[in-house]
Amino acid sequence: MTETFWSIIITLYLVEKNYDLCLVLLTLSFFLFYTPVEFQRRKDLEAAYDIIQRNIRAWFVLRTWDWFNLFGKLRPMLKSGKMQEEIEVLKKKMSKFEADINAQDDYRRDMEAQIEKAKQEKEQLLIQLENAKTGAATVEERLEKLEGTKETLEKTITEINDRISAQEEKTAEVIRTKKKVESECANIKKNAKDLTDTLLKSEAEKREKEEQIRVLQEELNQQDEMIANLNKEKKQQEEMNRKLTEDMQGEEEKNAQVTRHKAKLEHTLDELEETLEREKRGRSDIEKSKRKVESELKVIQETADEATKQKQELESNLKKREADLHALGVRLEDEQNLYGRVQRQLKEHGARVQELEEELEGERQARTKSDRAKSELQRELEELSERLDEQGGTTSAQMELNKKREAEIAKLRRDLEEANMNHENTIAGLRKKNSTQVAELTDQLEEQQKAKTKAEKDRQAIQRQLEDVQATLDSEIKQKTEQERIAKVLEIQATELQTKTEEQLRQLQDFNSLKGRMQGENNELARQVEELENQLASMLRVKAQYASQLEELKRAAGEDTRERHSLNATAKNLQHEANQLRDSLEDEAASKADILKQLSRANAEIQQWKAKFEGDLLVGADELEEVKRKQLARIAELEEALDTTHAKIGAVEKAKARLSAEVEEARSESERHLSLIGQLDKKQKSFDKIIDEWKKKVEDLNSELEAAQKDAHNSSTEVFKLRSLNDNQAETVEALRRENKALGQEIKELQDQLSEGGRSVHEMQKIVRRLDIEKDELQHALDEAEAALETEESKVIRSQLEVTQIRSEIEKRIQEKEEEFENTRRNHQRATDSLQATLEAELKSKVELLRHKKKLEQTINDLEIALDQANKTNVDTQKTIKRTMEQIKELQMQIEEEQRNREEFRENYLSAEKRLAIVQAEKEDILLSIQQLDRSKRQAEGDLIEIKEQTNEVASDNSSLNAAKKKLEADIQIIRSDFDEALNGLKASEERSKKAIADATRLAEELRQEQEHGQHLDRLRKGLEISLKEMQAKVDEAESAIVKGGQKAVQKMELRIKQMEAELETESRRYQDAVKSLGKQERKCRELQFQVDEDNKNFTRINDLIEKLQNKIKVQKKQIDEAEEVANMNLQKYRQIQLALENAEERAEIAENSLMKLRTKSRNASVIPRNLANDTSAQPVAPAQ
Repeated sequence: MTETFWSIIITLYLVEKNYDLCLVLLTLSFFLFYTPVEFQRRKDLEAAYDIIQRNIRAWFVLRTWDWFNLFGKLRPMLKSGKMQEEIEVLKKKMSKFEADINAQDDYRRDMEAQIEKAKQEKEQLLIQLENAKTGAATVEERLEKLEGTKETLEKTITEINDRISAQEEKTAEVIRTKKKVESECANIKKNAKDLTDTLLKSEAEKREKEEQIRVLQEELNQQDEMIANLNKEKKQQEEMNRKLTEDMQGEEEKNAQVTRHKAKLEHTLDELEETLEREKRGRSDIEKSKRKVESELKVIQETADEATKQKQELESNLKKREADLHALGVRLEDEQNLYGRVQRQLKEHGARVQELEEELEGERQARTKSDRAKSELQRELEELSERLDEQGGTTSAQMELNKKREAEIAKLRRDLEEANMNHENTIAGLRKKNSTQVAELTDQLEEQQKAKTKAEKDRQAIQRQLEDVQATLDSEIKQKTEQERIAKVLEIQATELQTKTEEQLRQLQDFNSLKGRMQGENNELARQVEELENQLASMLRVKAQYASQLEELKRAAGEDTRERHSLNATAKNLQHEANQLRDSLEDEAASKADILKQLSRANAEIQQWKAKFEGDLLVGADELEEVKRKQLARIAELEEALDTTHAKIGAVEKAKARLSAEVEEARSESERHLSLIGQLDKKQKSFDKIIDEWKKKVEDLNSELEAAQKDAHNSSTEVFKLRSLNDNQAETVEALRRENKALGQEIKELQDQLSEGGRSVHEMQKIVRRLDIEKDELQHALDEAEAALETEESKVIRSQLEVTQIRSEIEKRIQEKEEEFENTRRNHQRATDSLQATLEAELKSKVELLRHKKKLEQTINDLEIALDQANKTNVDTQKTIKRTMEQIKELQMQIEEEQRNREEFRENYLSAEKRLAIVQAEKEDILLSIQQLDRSKRQAEGDLIEIKEQTNEVASDNSSLNAAKKKLEADIQIIRSDFDEALNGLKASEERSKKAIADATRLAEELRQEQEHGQHLDRLRKGLEISLKEMQAKVDEAESAIVKGGQKAVQKMELRIKQMEAELETESRRYQDAVKSLGKQERKCRELQFQVDEDNKNFTRINDLIEKLQNKIKVQKKQIDEAEEVANMNLQKYRQIQLALENAEERAEIAENSLMKLRTKSRNASVIPRNLANDTSAQPVAPAQ
């Protein structure tokens, strides 16, 4: 627009100057054409600048974004860019496999050609045999004889084979029973491990609570030490005050003139100005601290905003980055810890601000007191001026007035010095608080750096785990290829075995001799199995005995620990009562000394008044009588006070004697309890030794069991091998009887079936590999659990050592307390009380009580967090129980599927036997065996139902635990109500202390009330400790109930094992008539079942991990929301405090203005007494003249 406007101006100028019209039009068109083009160009430039700035801003944001940095570090580790290389590697492997397959096909064709040649040779041999039959009759006779012998031999072979098959079936049934028993034992062990895990968790929680109680006890001891130190400082301050009072009295006697008092008043006004300047400096310090708090709040808000951003990013990237969940959880936990620390800092700052407000209120009260004193002084000065006008000629009245003024000025001086001392104390406290704040901030920075290093270490550990997993995957792929190659080799061996049937006929005689040996070995194995069963029964009995002994030992240990706790509680109560009695003795002695001082001062004043009245006879008789009456009244009051103090001293001495007797009794009881504790420790050590011995015995028995199981497993494998050899021999004998043509056709069919079976074998081998890997993982987990148990045992030993150390420390502290008691007795006669010092000590004790209250609140919060964690663990256990139920259902479905597959295998086998012309009788036997298997299936289903009942019992135990948890929560609520009552009592004590500042005469009564209130707080604390002990006892009872429930379950499972053993024996008798050929198929089914079970276990583990991660994410989301709410609340509190500070600053400014006005008034007033003094000095001169 500016350019177009400029173009119009130029055209007008040209028109005015009478330039050519064409030239004007040309210039105008030029401007009109150029301006929109230039405008568009600049607009595009502006848009480009905006885009560039936006990109630069986004890049600066991205550069400091943690997720972008993490992406930059993880990008080279990803496999997304390495897919082409992996595809090429797979192609190479495929080419190798194809070459191997082609080679095996060539080998198979060669073998088929050799088989055809062998068939042709067989046909030629048959032709030759026929020719030989026609040629030689003698040979036929011999052949008939040989056939007869052959038939007899075949009969004997069939009988031997039947016997071997029967024995093999017996051994197979024994092995089945053994495997079932082993599986049930494994389940029992798992249940026992779960119970031990729960016990360990509960013990860990118990230890944490004991540590918290120990920390509280240490804090109480520290507070006792602080109280002793404060008492010492109080005595020192009292001595200083006494010296100062003596000095002040000397100065009061020296300073008798009014002019000096005026100069001192002006000096005090200057000091007040200095105090005002100090207060201004204090305000500036407070403003600086306020700014620091504001900066910290900003940092907290920024952290909260970052937490919200991270929350959104986590929700968007959960599906893509499941592998990084662990690292994110660790980071979130660190941030939550930082956020909690910041919240604690905010709370502490709020408490500090409140303390500063209280100190400001105290300073305001001091200012009001000083203002009142100044107004009273001005009034008194006015009265004095009036009296001077009225009584100008009387010098005695002036002396009395001067003395009164001196006393009042001394009071003002004391008030000013007290105000200065209070102000200096407040400034020192503020400096200390600032230093503590700086130290805390530095500690927080160091902790954040440590947390950052921990997160980096965790990330590196996760990367290492990923590399290990990739290595394991590569190794598994290699094993897979090797096992496939082995399967192909086995197929080739199967074809070779067919060619070796003729050679096996020659070896029949050798196997007949081997049969006799095998029968003897089978008998020996049966004996060994029976012996192993007897050993197992004895081991189970010994195990039950050991379990009962362990229960008794645990009960005894629990009773010992309870007795120890009760003894410690009684000792602490006695110590606390002794301390209270000492304090009361000190207070009474101090009051006695004060009264004696007041008496001595009254006597001194009487003597002074007597001397004055004897020296100065100008005072009238009426005034003397009034003074006498006042002195008599004062003497009567002092005598009454003396009587009351004597009575109190007598009562205190009686209480002292009674307490000394009680202390001696408590000492004797404590010595007796210590001796009992030593005896109990000895018993506990002996019990620990016995437990270690029993553990060693159990480990030896377990090792023997494992060795026996290994031997049985080896023997069963050998029996299976021999059985397979016998089966093959029987098949070869039967195959030789049949015709060569049928054999050829059946060989082709069997080859087809073998190819199909090879595929199934290949799949089974894959499953076996997976199961082996999972087995190794389980073994690793067991090793880790054993290591955890060893660490827990070491922790128990450490806790015992800590208990002994705590006992020694308690004895040392008792000795130190006795020494301090003797020192206080010695120093009691020298000490004198000062009201200001006692008030300051009470204020400090109140501040310490507030700190102790905050610490107790923190411990209660920690206990609530521990309860929440226990609830979470309980919920997790319930979820695991539900998952086990689902797994059992899935196992039932899988068992049914396996049974179906088994029946299909049986049908295939029956069809093969039909092709081989097996007799119908064998078919009927197979049907009977199938019925027996169905019965066993029903029995297994009944066993599953019993297992479900056991799980229901476990669920009922969990419900009882939940009820106990609810009771504990109710107890915690009761404790909280008691704690609220204690807080109300603290507030009441604060109100009483404020009243004590206003009314100095009621200080003694209020001090007694505060002492009683302190006793009440100690009782509440003891009640809280007793309630905590009761909670621990309830937790111990719950643990014992869990152990008893686990033992009952173990006993039920042992009874069930015995029943199953009896049923297995009956089933073994029934199952002796089963078919020989079912053995191979049953073996395959068992292997499949085992593999499926392990696959299901792995699947359930993965599901458990996923659910745990999801639960963690939900909990973290909730915690982030709660943290945001707490941050908003803290902001509101901070704004309220800021408003209160602004109001306080306005009030301080008003007070400064009023002080300035008072200063001007006092300076004006100081001019009037000087004029009066000049007038009085001029009046006595007139009569002389």
